[in-house]
Amino acid sequence: MRAAVIRKYGPLENITLEELPIPETADDEVLVAVRASSITFSNLALIIGKPLIVRLAGFGVFKPKYKIPGSDIAGRVEKVGRKVKKFKPGDEVYGDLADMKRGGFAEFVSVPETAIAIKPANQSFEEAAAVPESAHVALQAIRDHAKVKPEEEVLVIGACGGIGSFAVQFAKYYQANVTGLCSKGNFELAHSLGATRVIDYKRENFSRLNRQFDSIIACVGNYSIYDYRRALKPRGRLVITGGSMKQLLQCALLGPILSRKYNKGFHNMLVKPNVDLNFIRQLIESGHIRSLIDKCYRLTEIESAFRHYKGSHSRGKVIISIKT
Repeated sequence: MRAAVIRKYGPLENITLEELPIPETADDEVLVAVRASSITFSNLALIIGKPLIVRLAGFGVFKPKYKIPGSDIAGRVEKVGRKVKKFKPGDEVYGDLADMKRGGFAEFVSVPETAIAIKPANQSFEEAAAVPESAHVALQAIRDHAKVKPEEEVLVIGACGGIGSFAVQFAKYYQANVTGLCSKGNFELAHSLGATRVIDYKRENFSRLNRQFDSIIACVGNYSIYDYRRALKPRGRLVITGGSMKQLLQCALLGPILSRKYNKGFHNMLVKPNVDLNFIRQLIESGHIRSLIDKCYRLTEIESAFRHYKGSHSRGKVIISIKT
């Protein structure tokens, strides 16, 4: 099989295509013929080895622990182990391998059956590959951490990005009034996702608008925690899913103090992968949620795909299409 392989940290040129054996399938595993995967920040970090904290978090201190990146996958079941009960050959599936061995940037990958679910019937493999990690982060941020309720005011920072586009849709699904922070060129798109108001982050500081929010979902950004404090209502909740290291560290270090002092919640978020795949599939099939794809690349163009992801503010997800 063809696979994108990384053997040492460094520039994006280090990722190369190699011919490798198709992985063996254990008794409790499923062999998936991967048809599409998506680029995520964690996979970029696995290639370049930055920020350095990711090496200490399990990626490998001196060299990558996982030789084949790729976590979001969508594909077709080729073979199942003898203990597998949920799937059969031919099933179309999707899932997130981020807390496992990864391996999604390859023509085949063996995964535990708990890592996948039947993909949405009304989505292509490319559309389904855009879903697992980003939709889980967004859903759990909105539902479990911010605990969004009907008619609450929710601000989504990065409303048209990979996670933010889902966060807007989930907030709308839970009947919130959604404000999206994005560039002016994305206003129409943000409205189509469910935002009732939009703010141009290049022209206005959301914390100086004399408007406060019940919840803020920060999917990107480099804002001060004090900007977020000003923009939150009493007992408001900030949930940070991404953004600059400064933003994440400020929340980790100062969040507990400010939470007690101001009776507001300041939290960084860790996702629980794959637990909501079936629920998300139902929402997609019923038309409540859709994928947003910025651009598709072939596996042979994976270096260019990462350069595009790294160098631009993507409108949705960057997809790797894998033909087997």
